[in-house]
Parts: sequence; structure tokens; C-alpha cells
Amino acid sequence: MSEAKPINPQRVFWELSPRLPDNRILSSDSGSTANWFARDLKIRPGMMASLSGNLATMGPGVPYAVAAKFCFPERTAIAMVGDGAMQMNGINGLITISKYWREWSNPRLIVLVLHNNDLNQVTWELRVMTGVPKFEASQDIPDFPYAQYAESLGLRGIRVDRPDDLGHAWEEALAANCPCVLEAITDPDVPPLPPHITLADATKFTSTLIKGDPNEGGIIRQAAREFIESVIPHKK
Repeated sequence: MSEAKPINPQRVFWELSPRLPDNRILSSDSGSTANWFARDLKIRPGMMASLSGNLATMGPGVPYAVAAKFCFPERTAIAMVGDGAMQMNGINGLITISKYWREWSNPRLIVLVLHNNDLNQVTWELRVMTGVPKFEASQDIPDFPYAQYAESLGLRGIRVDRPDDLGHAWEEALAANCPCVLEAITDPDVPPLPPHITLADATKFTSTLIKGDPNEGGIIRQAAREFIESVIPHKK
């Protein structure tokens, strides 16, 4: 897996996968989060997993997890959302969680937030599907202290900005005795692209760079790293 500044979002999910206890309920929001959810989590028998599906609706990740806790209060639920969806309604969902979590027989509910200050999926769709550079006025979102906000509600908050700390952060969140927000500071320039890129997509992506994207340096750096990772055998 390629390095990123500061964290490759794929690694957040890759670190969680082997640590997933049995019988967990998982929910993913739309956006680039759904890409990493699909690629890097291994769902085992007995688990439940949901996401928005074909409509690609933003915002269901946290409400799905809350609903799961009311239906199955004895099971741990994990919601995986981007910061755009979190600002849309996930923050409000934390207020609901703070009100009801003491009624659940198992208090564990984890909300993972990929914090990159970008509506990342749409940004990459603009680049790859239309050849248009990132339009900062619509794609940049406000910075927000998600873990700190969780703590202000009486929940657990964990903020991670170093990839080597991810494993411990997940173990801490999974062992918490109350709902927890795990805020991972991730690199928006890691491309959520499929393994096989069409010539049309490559042409539009090149057009984006020619036109001048505000994140051009990071995009080129990460695209090169992803390519190198795909052709050089991994060390065991």
C-alpha cells in the first residue's frame, strides 16, 4: 500500500479488517468511503453490512448504525463516513447517540470519519469522468474537530494523523465502554479509481492536469505511487 500525506484512506480500512470481531454490523456512507469499504474490508459470515446502494445517497452511514443499535442493541455497530456526509447529518446523529446509548445492552458504536476537507468522490468524478479540475468553491468543506465534538457530547473521541497509530486506535475504539468517534486525517489525493482504467478515463484525467488542478502536485505524486505499487511485487 502506497504512502500518503498524512494517511492513505485505504489503510484505515485495511487496519480494521483483521480486527473486526464476529457478529459486527457495518454501514458505509456514499462517496470515496464506499470504495475503500468495498475493497479493503473482508465481511465474514454472521456480519451485516449496508450502504446506500444504487442511489448513492449521502448521509445514511450514521443513521444506519443508530438504527442497527436499536434493532440489535447487543451487537457492535461501525459506521464509516466521509467528512462531507458527517457534516451533512452525521454530527446531528451523534446527538441522538449521546441521548440513547445508555439504553443499549452493548454500548459500543463506532463512527469512523475520513477527514480530508474535500467532497472527495465528486472531486474525482469531475477529474476522471469529465476532465474538469477540482472546483474548490463547491468541493472544499470546513475544517471541524470531529473527535473533540464527540467528547463534548460525553462520547469517546480518537484522532489519528499517523498511519502507524491506526491499529492501536482501532483496538482502543473497539474496546471503548461507550460510543466512539475515530477521526482519521486522510489524504484527498489518493485516487479512488477502479483497478482497470479505460482509455477515455485516462484521457480525461490527463486533460484535468493540463487544465491545472489546485491539487495537481499531490495527484501526480499519489497516482505515481499507486502505479508503482501495482507493478512491483509486495514485500512479505
